Amino acid sequence: MTKVIAFDVNETLLDLSSLDDAFEDLLGSAALRGQWFAQMLQLSFVGGLTGEYVDFTTAQHAALRMLAARDRRTIGADEADAIVHRMSSLPAHPEVSGALRRLRSTGLTLVALTNSLEEVAEAQLTNAGLREYFDDVISADSVKRLKPAPEPYRAVARAFDVDTSDVRLVAAHAWDVSGALAAGCKAAFVARPGMVPSPLGSRPDIVGADLSEVVDQIIAVDVQ
Repeated sequence: MTKVIAFDVNETLLDLSSLDDAFEDLLGSAALRGQWFAQMLQLSFVGGLTGEYVDFTTAQHAALRMLAARDRRTIGADEADAIVHRMSSLPAHPEVSGALRRLRSTGLTLVALTNSLEEVAEAQLTNAGLREYFDDVISADSVKRLKPAPEPYRAVARAFDVDTSDVRLVAAHAWDVSGALAAGCKAAFVARPGMVPSPLGSRPDIVGADLSEVVDQIIAVDVQ
């Protein structure tokens, strides 16, 4: 029985496209924002695979330097800080607040589970007007293993004294969904534009075009 709904934060709840103007100004193309996020994930995942843990903020700075180097540009420390700092004030996708409000009224426990540092995640959710919907914010940094490693998902189960099978992850990233399923959780995929589930391995039983559609299905499936 599902008891805890764990939400990924970046891109699932919050809209990173608000950073596009900064990438246009600093690196000459808003399209580089997506490349930056992908490079940041790669650096984080490589750290996990090699046993050299890299936190998300450090990876974000490093990914910016790598993008600049590819284009033979130089990014100053202050310029990089300005972009990374803006991660703390991203707006929520339009339907998110209403969807979370509906799910909150069901009695299910809601938690934010993020690879961001805890202080960053707390600031993100507070600034986006979403913090009130969550019983807790859990950072993968607390276990020094980033999603999709199993430890962050297990940390949610431990925090609420439930089995991993009682936890459902909600995410717009196929790698996050795959990690949750491999750890024994349920999962729901938010198919935002450009996001598709992985064709490999286990598949989530809930898929929706946005968080509102996903929440409708969670209420139908998980609320007794």
